[in-house]
Amino acid sequence: MVTALLALFLSVLPTPARAGDPGVLVLGRISDDPKAHYEQLKALLDYVVPRMKDVGIREGRILMAKDAQQMASYLRRGRVDWVTETAGTGMMLRQRADAQTLLLTERDGTSHYRAVFFARADSGINSLDDLRGHSVAFQRPTSTSAYFLPATELLGRGNTLELLLSPTDELDSSVVGYVFARSELNIATWVHKKLVDVGVMSNLDWENPRRVPTAFRRDLKIIGQTGNVPRALELVRKDLDPKIEARLREVLLQAAADPDAEEALLGFFKTTRFLAIDPASQEALDRLAQGVARVRSEVE
Repeated sequence: MVTALLALFLSVLPTPARAGDPGVLVLGRISDDPKAHYEQLKALLDYVVPRMKDVGIREGRILMAKDAQQMASYLRRGRVDWVTETAGTGMMLRQRADAQTLLLTERDGTSHYRAVFFARADSGINSLDDLRGHSVAFQRPTSTSAYFLPATELLGRGNTLELLLSPTDELDSSVVGYVFARSELNIATWVHKKLVDVGVMSNLDWENPRRVPTAFRRDLKIIGQTGNVPRALELVRKDLDPKIEARLREVLLQAAADPDAEEALLGFFKTTRFLAIDPASQEALDRLAQGVARVRSEVE
C-alpha cells in the first residue's frame, strides 16, 4: 500500500530542478493531495513561463512538500523559486527560510479575511474575555483563520491554551482548552451539539451555509473577531535573481487583465487577481508573523 501511494505521488511530479538552474522556474506548494494540486498549479505555470523568456526562463516545474519544514528546506537549498501559500504558512516560511513576500492573492474576489469566534446563543458566553475554563474548536494546526489568528488573539488576552485529548476531556478552569475538528462543518456541529463551547473559522466560512448550516446558525452567535489579514500569498526564495523576481511580479500583476490567463487563474485555487502588498497588508503580515512565532513557542 505504501509503495503504491509513493508511486502515485511521484507520477504527478516532474523531476525537480537542480538547485541554481537559471533557466527553470520551480513553483512549490505544501500539499496533502499532490495529484489534485499539481493540475491547479500547472495551468498558471504554463501561462507564466512563456512570458519570462526575456529573463532566461525556458521551463517550469512543480515541486510539492509534505509540510512547512520540508518546503523551508527546499527554499533554503534553492530547489523552489516561487511558493503559493496561505498567510500563516507564508509567515512560517519567512521565519524558517527567509522567504520574501511577492504579492497578495485574491481568491473568489476576496483578498483579506478574519477569524470569527462563535458560541451557542444560550451558552452564557458573550465575549472573548469569558473563555477561561471553556473549550474552543480550531480547524487544524496549519490554518491561518482557524488556528494562528484566533490562537494569537487568545494569547494576547493573557490566556493559556491547553490541548485537549478530545472534546469531552476534563478542563482546568484557569485555561482555555482547544481541540482540532479538521473541518469547518465539524466545528459548527460540535458547537451546536454542545461538544465544545466555542468555534472559530474565517468570516467567509461563517457566511457559507455549507460550512455553517442555516439550521445551526439560528442557535449561534458571534462573540468576537480578529483583525483582517491577507487571504493568500505568493512568495519567492530570498536569493532568486532580481530580474526573474521582477518579471514574475509583473506577469502575475498583469494576468487579471489578460483574457488568455482567465482559465489558468480560475484553476489556480479560484484566483481572481494578484495584488501588490500595500502598507496596511504588510503591517497585518508583520503582526501575523509575530503571532505565528508566539503560537509555535507558547502553544506548540
